[in-house]
Amino acid sequence: MYRRKCYDKLLEWKRDSCGRSALLIEGARRVGKTTLVREFARREYAASIYIDFSVAGRDTLNLFRDGRDDVDTFLRTLQLLYGTKLPERDGLVIFDEVQRFPLAREYVKHLVADGRFDYVETGSLVSIRKNVREIVIPSEEDRLELNPMDFEEYLWACGHDLYAEEVRRAWERLSSLPDAVHAKLMRLFNEYMVVGGMPQSVEAFVEERDFEPCEHVKRRTLRLYLDDIAKFGGVDSRRARAIFQAIPGQLSGASKRFKFSSLGGGARYDSCETALDWLADAHLANLCRLCTDPSVGLMMSEAASSLKCYMVDTGLLVSHAFSDGPESIRVQRDLQLGRISTNRGMLVENVVAQQLRASGHSLFYHAWEKPPVSEGGRPRPREVDFLLTRGFADAAGKPRVCPVEVKSTKSYSTVSLDDFADRYGSRVGNQVVLHPKQLRRDGNRWYLPLYMAHCL
Repeated sequence: MYRRKCYDKLLEWKRDSCGRSALLIEGARRVGKTTLVREFARREYAASIYIDFSVAGRDTLNLFRDGRDDVDTFLRTLQLLYGTKLPERDGLVIFDEVQRFPLAREYVKHLVADGRFDYVETGSLVSIRKNVREIVIPSEEDRLELNPMDFEEYLWACGHDLYAEEVRRAWERLSSLPDAVHAKLMRLFNEYMVVGGMPQSVEAFVEERDFEPCEHVKRRTLRLYLDDIAKFGGVDSRRARAIFQAIPGQLSGASKRFKFSSLGGGARYDSCETALDWLADAHLANLCRLCTDPSVGLMMSEAASSLKCYMVDTGLLVSHAFSDGPESIRVQRDLQLGRISTNRGMLVENVVAQQLRASGHSLFYHAWEKPPVSEGGRPRPREVDFLLTRGFADAAGKPRVCPVEVKSTKSYSTVSLDDFADRYGSRVGNQVVLHPKQLRRDGNRWYLPLYMAHCL
């Protein structure tokens, strides 16, 4: 199994929960949930029982249907069915693909109350309404989101642990790396944007060191997602599919904001809201909402109808965007080598959104209009790509708004960031520019190389 940061969170849950709660791991399909929990069970418990509800037999399903009135009998029968004796407080039961059998999720409440064993659930679509509408969701359930690999995890997977350590060290000291190391890391970051962070894609690339095998994996994954949309999207499946298919074109626009009118049929946010929520709940898209009045507590001034829709994984976005024939592989190689800049801006912004989500941030941006320079002139549009809340050293560590600007080329301006700092004054903490160049500091503004996005 590749090293995943989520493993440490599983250890944290086991230590802090002490059997008082189950853990539900959510994430997109093919993101590595099953591999993670099975390895966790092998390393951290004396014995475990693994139940995959996509293939579970009739006896197992009937036990959950008809044998729930007595927990003691239920657990004894379960161990007999799987031929595994679980030691008390050192045994784990895994409910994999739990969305396929919601009754098992509902019964977690009683199993946790019994207290003998630990319980981990995994699911790709457990938040979708149709999978929970007929059950009581257990309050004794903690949740954990597993995202595609971030850049640091990708470096680990490729055997570049030393580079990962040096990036962390440079971030902690806010010091630049030697030029040759910086150039190598930028090549690796470009490579990561193409390969993406889905474990099977990464594995295919690591084994072959070629984009073609991982491209086949990514295309299979995209087909799987489109099939899921058709199967699970209900009445909104057509709209959800249209939104998913439109993501590359929408992100290639200047503002990258999603224009619902482009879907045709008089589409507006209100008619697309359920489909958008479905894509977010299924972990196929990362939604970035407009924050109208940036301050600590970004969600309090959220304008839900104005948003950007990023793909959950940038490698999948590359395959989704460049899918027009055999030349797509050559385009991907050129992207990795930095030979072309076509649509690079949308890929860089998407990959930063991916890093921020993997670090636990909700996604917000801010846009406004500055008055015209002269009377009768046009207002000047301004936009900051992402807003975070971070402690600010100049305010005794108290949280302040941290605006983040993403630059895909070495030549750029920071007009929007400059105006943002002037406009919101004391609300603003450190300002961040993520760019392809070296790290440098200018007062409270940090210019960070793109490969440090996961550190924020």
